[in-house]
Amino acid sequence: MKIKKGFYLILGFISLALGAIGAILPILPTTPFLLLSAFCFTQSSERLHNWFVQTKLYQNNLKTLVKGQGMTKKAKIRVVSMVTLTMLLGFILMGGTVIGRVILVIVWICHLLYFILRVKTIAAETPSSDTN
Repeated sequence: MKIKKGFYLILGFISLALGAIGAILPILPTTPFLLLSAFCFTQSSERLHNWFVQTKLYQNNLKTLVKGQGMTKKAKIRVVSMVTLTMLLGFILMGGTVIGRVILVIVWICHLLYFILRVKTIAAETPSSDTN
C-alpha cells in the first residue's frame, strides 16, 4: 500500500509542477495536469488533497469544473488555446509522419468537441466588494 501511495504522491507533485509551469508558459496545458494532481493527492494523502484544493492554481482553474458546475468562458478559451498551440507544435514537428499528424488532428477535434459540447460554460464570478 505504501508503494502505491508513494507513486501517487510523486506523480501528484510532478503533475502539479507541470501545471504550475503551464499556468505561466503557453506551451503546456494547465488543467489536465492539475486534474491529475487532484486525483493523485486524493489517492495518496487526505492532508495533501486538502492543501491542494486551497491553492490558487486549483481555485482559479479547477474548482468549478470539479464541482460539476462547468468553466468560465475565459478558462475554456485558455485551455483550448493552450492545447491547440501544443498540438500545433507537435503537428509541425512531426513533419512527414502522416499517421502521427492524423492522430493529433483527431485528438484535437475530440478535445474541442468535449470542451464545447460537454463542459458547461458558466458566468465569471464577480469579486465581492468589501466596504469598510
